[in-house]
Amino acid sequence: MLEVVAALVRREGRIMICRRAEGKSNALLWEFPGGKVEKGETMQQAIERECLEELSVTLRAGELCAETVCAYPSGEIHLSLISAEIVSGSVKKLEHNDIRWITPSELSDYEFCPADKKLIESLRKG
Repeated sequence: MLEVVAALVRREGRIMICRRAEGKSNALLWEFPGGKVEKGETMQQAIERECLEELSVTLRAGELCAETVCAYPSGEIHLSLISAEIVSGSVKKLEHNDIRWITPSELSDYEFCPADKKLIESLRKG
């Protein structure tokens, strides 16, 4: 099973979401920013590295907010959502089609990747 992390980044009551680029799996669907955990990394180290690579920001990773397992055609992933805050840098679209800051109530207005949908359901429940 592939270990993947995502960041729940909040700013002024809004949450950062990213739209996957064309040509990638789940192209043009929305997600929380993140990626694969590399061998020897903690979840927090992975989310900090991924966001630096993909968004050009330095994060401070916090606690686990939610987690899920999701089956994709390429295999199963275990996705962990980690709270995080931007400590330096300006958000840039280095790998995404779009980036938005939305209110939690707007989450249902966007079409998310299947695993991210499960995380949103978990957040709503508890």
